Amino acid sequence: MKKAFWKLHLWLSLPFGLIITLICFSGAMLVFEPEIARLSHRGLYHVERVGPTTIPLEELAAKVSAELPEGVAVTGITVYPDPERSYQVNLSKPRRASLYIDPYTGEIKGQSQRSPFFRTLFSLHRWLLDKRPADDGIFWGKIIVGVSTLLFVIILITGVVIWWPRSRKGFKQGAAIALRKGKARFWHDLHTAGGVYALLLLLAMALTGLTWSFDWYRNAFHTLFGVEASAPTAKSPHPGKRPLQTAQPGSDAKQLPSPFAHWQQIYEQLARENPDHLKIEVSDGTASVSNNRYGNVRGADRYTFDPQSGQITGASLYKDSGNSGKIRGWIYSVHVGAWGGTASRILWFLAALLGASLPLTGYYLWIKRLYRKRRNRVVH
Repeated sequence: MKKAFWKLHLWLSLPFGLIITLICFSGAMLVFEPEIARLSHRGLYHVERVGPTTIPLEELAAKVSAELPEGVAVTGITVYPDPERSYQVNLSKPRRASLYIDPYTGEIKGQSQRSPFFRTLFSLHRWLLDKRPADDGIFWGKIIVGVSTLLFVIILITGVVIWWPRSRKGFKQGAAIALRKGKARFWHDLHTAGGVYALLLLLAMALTGLTWSFDWYRNAFHTLFGVEASAPTAKSPHPGKRPLQTAQPGSDAKQLPSPFAHWQQIYEQLARENPDHLKIEVSDGTASVSNNRYGNVRGADRYTFDPQSGQITGASLYKDSGNSGKIRGWIYSVHVGAWGGTASRILWFLAALLGASLPLTGYYLWIKRLYRKRRNRVVH
């Protein structure tokens, strides 16, 4: 039985090993992208000097709105509890566009942009640097990544079956990585024992990552966890946000309230009620509070409010939401290792690096085995 698993493990690893290495390595490099971005562009994400008071959100939004080109609107402002952080002003387009502004001076510090380095790594991780076809053709990069990830799951499972010892003593020996018994023994132990150590984390990454590769897998995954499929809705230019109304030329401006009215009031109320929040986003008639107690980094309490009076009219709390409102955020949190904060992300980073090394050490062992067989033939 183990011989059959060994052959399956080998012949799946040989053609897809390098692709798996690229996927794992690029994934590891992306784990700490937010922290690296804030360090390398500190002037964008942090203020130069903390002032005595911040400018109200409605004034900041109006200032940014007045400087935007025609057709681009402010859709919301995200505020972080750190007094040294800039405010993030979310824009209607392009997709996920935002500016950062100093809340004490009103200075627009610049636009948020993913660095070419991380943009390349992300494209490598998701699509092997391929581009989405404009004519809805076959997205080969996405398919190859998906197939490689699916086969990686099989490779990991067959690897454990091959490694599994028959006795407790063998289990103890097989779980050790020898550091002083030569290079060949070290690479062998790193491949076998290292793969076992990282097995559960690599399976978690792979099984969640597949939800971005195949619709059939994502639907099955959601069904398994009781997530109801939502009916498709018409797309709007600002998903999840209502368009901001502004006075038209020649109209009576007094009849239209400011589209940013009461934003500061709503923010202050939610900040008082959620002292341990990670961030608060306020937009036209809606607000969300992301907390650090959920594990799900995309989990948030969502509120609606009356733009004219500033009164909160409804709340959808994360703790009361069903599986449909939680599982999608959990998939992302588990995939990137963010569910447990810095500690889990370090583990995910190390496991992904180890995952990237497994095909390389496997190639080394396979080539060494072929060389040994050839040498034995020559001797005999």
